[in-house]
Amino acid sequence: MHIAFNKPPYTGNEDQYIHESLKSIQLSGNGQFSNKCQDWFREKLCCQSALLTTSCTHALEMAAMLLDLEPGDEIIMPSYTFPSTANAFVLQGARIVFIDIRPETMNMNASLLEDAITDKTRAIVPVHYAGVACEMDAIMAVAEKHGLVVIEDAAQGMMCSYRNRPLGTIGHMGTFSFHETKNYTSGGEGGLLIINDEKYADRAEIIREKGTNRSLFFRGMVDKYSWVDIGSSYLMNDLSAAYLWGQLEKAGEISEDRLASWRRYSDLLSGLAQQGKIELQHIPDGMTHNAHMFYFKVEDLERRTDLLRWLKEKGITAIFHYVPLHTAPAGQIYGRFDGNDNYTTSESERLVRLPLYYGMEQEKIDYVVENLKQYFLANG
Repeated sequence: MHIAFNKPPYTGNEDQYIHESLKSIQLSGNGQFSNKCQDWFREKLCCQSALLTTSCTHALEMAAMLLDLEPGDEIIMPSYTFPSTANAFVLQGARIVFIDIRPETMNMNASLLEDAITDKTRAIVPVHYAGVACEMDAIMAVAEKHGLVVIEDAAQGMMCSYRNRPLGTIGHMGTFSFHETKNYTSGGEGGLLIINDEKYADRAEIIREKGTNRSLFFRGMVDKYSWVDIGSSYLMNDLSAAYLWGQLEKAGEISEDRLASWRRYSDLLSGLAQQGKIELQHIPDGMTHNAHMFYFKVEDLERRTDLLRWLKEKGITAIFHYVPLHTAPAGQIYGRFDGNDNYTTSESERLVRLPLYYGMEQEKIDYVVENLKQYFLANG
C-alpha cells in the first residue's frame, strides 16, 4: 500500500462553478466568485475587510507594505515558521528578530516578547502552527503597551479560534493560505488578507490593485483611476475563486472529515503515548483547531530519522516540517535570535507529521498506525 502525505481537497462541488466562471465575461480578480468568497469570509470570520490574494505569501507582503517600514526596522516572529513569514518583511528592508517557542504548541512564547523589543521594533507576527492559536491576549497586551502592530500568520488556521474569536481577526491584520496543502484550496495557490484596523483598509485595496485606486473607481467613488501608491498584482483570479467557492460551500463537511481522521489517529496512538514512546499534539483549553495536520514527537533527531525511513519502506509518506529560520543561511543574514534557543531547534528535530487529507480512508489511517506500532515493538 502507498499512502501519500497529502492530496489536494476536492469535493466535486467545484466543477459547476469553474464552468460558470469560464463562461463569464470576467476571469480576472474581483469577479462574481471573488465577491462571493469575500462576503463569506466577512460573515464567517466576523470581519470588515477580506481581500483574496494570489497567495498567503503575497498577503504577508501586502501587510508589510502597509507598515511603511524603513531599513533596520525590526519584526518579531518565531523562528519555527515558513520562510515567507520572514521574507515579506525583509523585502521591505526590515530585520527579523526571532524568539523561542513553547514546546507544547510550537508557537511563539509570548512571555519572551518584551525582552525582544527595541526602539526599532514595529510589529509582532504570531504564527498559529497547525491551526492552534498563539497566546493572543498576552501578545495583544504587549503590542498595545508598546504601540506595535500585530499581523497574524494564520496560513494554517482557517476556521480555528482563540477563546471564541476566529484566528486572523484578533490582530490588526491576518493572513491565510489556500495552497493545495491547506484544508481549503483555490485550485493550488491562493491567499487572503484580513484587515481589522480600518486605517489600513483603503490602502490595502490600492496596494492589491497595482498601486491604483481602481477599486474605488468601480465603486463610483472617483471619476477615474490612476497610480497613487506602491503596489503589485495581488488579486486572485476569478477562476481560482470559483474553485474556492465550491469548497467553501462544503466547508463544514471538509472540516468534519479531517477532524474525524485526526481523532482516529489520536485515539489509536494514545497507547504509544501512554507508554512514553511518542508525545501527541497538545490542544490547549479555549482553542479550537481544524485538523490541519496530525503530528507527534519522538525522543530525538536520530529516532525520527530512523522512523521516517521505516515508514517510507512501508509505503507511508510521513515527513518533518520547518528547519528553524535562524539556522538557515538567509536567516543568519537577515535576522537574529533573541535570547536562548531552548526549544525551537530541539523540538523541531523531534516532530513527525503523518498523512492527513480530506477523504482519507480509515483503513489507511489504521495501516499507518499499525506500522508505527510495529516499529516501536521492533525498536523499543
